[in-house]
Amino acid sequence: MSKKNLLEPSFISRQVTKARRFYREVGLQSEADVVVACGGWEQCAPDYHLKREDFPYWSLEFVSGGEGSLRLAGVRHRLERGVVFAYGPGVAHEIRTDPANPLRKFFVDFCDKESGARLRRAGLAAGVCRRLAKDDEVRLAFDQLIADGQKTSLRADRLVALRLETMLELIADGSASTEPRAWRAFQTYQRCRDVLEARSRELATAEAVAAAGHVTPAHLSRLFMRFCGQPPYQVLMRLRMSHAAARLEEGGRLVREVGDEFGMDPYHFSRVFKRVHGLSPENFLKSRAGRQELGQS
Repeated sequence: MSKKNLLEPSFISRQVTKARRFYREVGLQSEADVVVACGGWEQCAPDYHLKREDFPYWSLEFVSGGEGSLRLAGVRHRLERGVVFAYGPGVAHEIRTDPANPLRKFFVDFCDKESGARLRRAGLAAGVCRRLAKDDEVRLAFDQLIADGQKTSLRADRLVALRLETMLELIADGSASTEPRAWRAFQTYQRCRDVLEARSRELATAEAVAAAGHVTPAHLSRLFMRFCGQPPYQVLMRLRMSHAAARLEEGGRLVREVGDEFGMDPYHFSRVFKRVHGLSPENFLKSRAGRQELGQS
């Protein structure tokens, strides 16, 4: 049986509207430093409510969006973007989403003799909840973890284990300051980032994002460089070109038409698209057509 097609464990929540997940065969990973059972990303349904008194694996969860609440080892926490927490065998936990703004979160479940120690070294002993100052690296690491977890190659288990170890190092290095002024700055960054992501189709410049987030362009730039490591315009263009690629993938549209949808002339659109995706819109369409022909042959 393909590892991508393993049966879904009984503890996986069905209270989701979207999900990307993977499942590995634990018994085949005896030589791995850390054994990863499963992982993924979920968009919670408005009625999402998960309550457990115990869990068979050590688990790491990272909130990428939305809001909710967490009761972990008897302590209540607020869940919002950038929050990461861990639990394991014998650690009671209860997660609820805000129905008006459902949680979006990543998770990975793993086990081995050193799992508890790994989490402690990352500042995440089971039952601990923290906020990260720079969450983009962790989000990317989770995306890579899922991509490797869905592979069927012989080295996939080792790749997944290495991704997890890298992620724990990033988390150890990425705590948000609890000093009030620094935390207010981080919250302002999160608010502006949420605006940028939600309205990236219509907001064409960093100045427009700053206005929508009620900050000055200079302040927006400082916030993004501090907490994201990238200028806001670069993040905005990456999101806009991701939307543009999806529009091209749908078919039936000329490159000029998609550029018009984003308020960009053909030359500027092609230049930015190539900078983000590594190939021009025209070559992107050719590669898409080639994949379709390959699938039909």
